[in-house]
Amino acid sequence: MAYTAHVDTFARDNLPPPGLWPTFLFDRPELQYPDRLNCAAEFLDRWVREGRSDEPCLISPAETLTYRQLQERVNRICNVLVQKLGFVPGNRVLLRSANNPMMVATYLAVLKAGGVVVATMPLLRAREIAYPIAKAKIAIAFCDHRLADEMERAKALSPDLKHVVYWGSGAPDNLEGLMEDVPPDFEAVDTAADDVCLIGFTSGTTGEPKGTMHFHRDMLAICDAYGKNVLRAEPTDRFIGSPPLAFTFGLGGIVLFPMRIGVSTVLLEKAGPDDLLPAIMQYKATICFTAPTAYRAMLSKLDNYDISSLRKCVSAGEPLPKGTYEAWRAATNIRLMDGIGATEMLHIFIAAREEEIRPGATGKPVPGYEARVVDEEGRELPPGSIGRLAVRGPTGCRYLADERQAKYVQNGWNVTGDTYLMDEDGYFWYQARSDDMIISSGYNIAGPEVEAALLTHPAVAECGVVGAPDDGRGMVVKAYVVLRSGHAPGADLTKALQDHVKAEIAPYKYPRIIEFVEALPRTQTGKLQRFALRRMAQEQGRPGLAASA
Repeated sequence: MAYTAHVDTFARDNLPPPGLWPTFLFDRPELQYPDRLNCAAEFLDRWVREGRSDEPCLISPAETLTYRQLQERVNRICNVLVQKLGFVPGNRVLLRSANNPMMVATYLAVLKAGGVVVATMPLLRAREIAYPIAKAKIAIAFCDHRLADEMERAKALSPDLKHVVYWGSGAPDNLEGLMEDVPPDFEAVDTAADDVCLIGFTSGTTGEPKGTMHFHRDMLAICDAYGKNVLRAEPTDRFIGSPPLAFTFGLGGIVLFPMRIGVSTVLLEKAGPDDLLPAIMQYKATICFTAPTAYRAMLSKLDNYDISSLRKCVSAGEPLPKGTYEAWRAATNIRLMDGIGATEMLHIFIAAREEEIRPGATGKPVPGYEARVVDEEGRELPPGSIGRLAVRGPTGCRYLADERQAKYVQNGWNVTGDTYLMDEDGYFWYQARSDDMIISSGYNIAGPEVEAALLTHPAVAECGVVGAPDDGRGMVVKAYVVLRSGHAPGADLTKALQDHVKAEIAPYKYPRIIEFVEALPRTQTGKLQRFALRRMAQEQGRPGLAASA
């Protein structure tokens, strides 16, 4: 590893032992990086230096920033960090906001100042926010003032957190106020290419979420592998999409990919199907990133909007059904570009260019990556076999101080937790998740986390949570609930339990279907048999005592 620029070496000190790292591949010319590299300088400062200062960079309903204007804002935030908050390179900074220009500016500022970003979903509740603060020893947070309630509750749970700076409130001590009397210039910290700059927390499929650590070079590698070789955007493109920037799918798709080639992107705080279509028409967006569920939902609304500017559509976050691909192509003449990524890998590593798409298949390894299907012992299986997906390339899994590293990385390969089949032509076909993750409308929801929230309600004795098939969302969260004595099943209790979960954890995780049962299937040792519940959910569809609000 190169000499670190980090004064606070917490992140590097908590990387896994090198023997547990995956094998990294940098054999393609576009993936050759110098030892010293600050990715923010490449994404932002480069374009100002090369004379593109006045071209639009970030576009939103509230404001538009050119590359020069964004650079000045980023520089001022860097100076606020260093001069007013006691920041040193290597410090972790928590970010909380919907997708907007200030969120991007704070993100880039932390990177430029040599820090480590920990971005969080706007919908998370206090205890979900407090976990990464404690795990990553975070002392500074930047937060949109509209999210202050849960942020303040999280602060009360977080002794490590010393400073929470809000923006947009108009208060004298808000971020905009602090930026007024600091210089508009800041030289990017001379970070090592392998200095940690991002810790992305997973959704916690089994137990506590894992912090995935990524380097400055990784931020460029996803652009130079997938962006350059598969997406192939052009200098006239304008990006748009729905994924939150706390999802690495959203970070890459609607910030890093466009800024890597110096073009503009549209940031929407609300980006559901009813918001995305008019925004595509208004801003003449050409490349869209969203989940299959959203493309399905937009199909019935296309006649109301002129989206003729659109030329590429990327689908990820959940498997893309062949029917959705075919319906979208019939309606728009655009081939949906499917892809699979992982927080551990930072972005998409299997996909296909438009002319190589095979409907129903995820695609082939992105140039720069290798993939194979392996058995339980890690042996490669022949084409046509169903097994575990293993992948390696310029990015890979490095968990923050987590013993689960040895499970995800095996024999130098990242074993993603997905079950796949590879055909004779090298195309990969998704079969299922290998764990208890529920993927609903592109959101990853961990069944055990929803169970834990339900169990804090006084009426719930036991529960099991799995995914149930749904035409609109792909899957929905379904809870099987055993009630305590004195409580009777019914529509009122169903709604009360749903509201309870919404108050405990992010609202999108709540069970849209609740079925009350006398007992749950368990092994002889008492372990919940989720596979039995999944089978029941597949067979039963929507039972009588259910809610789909």
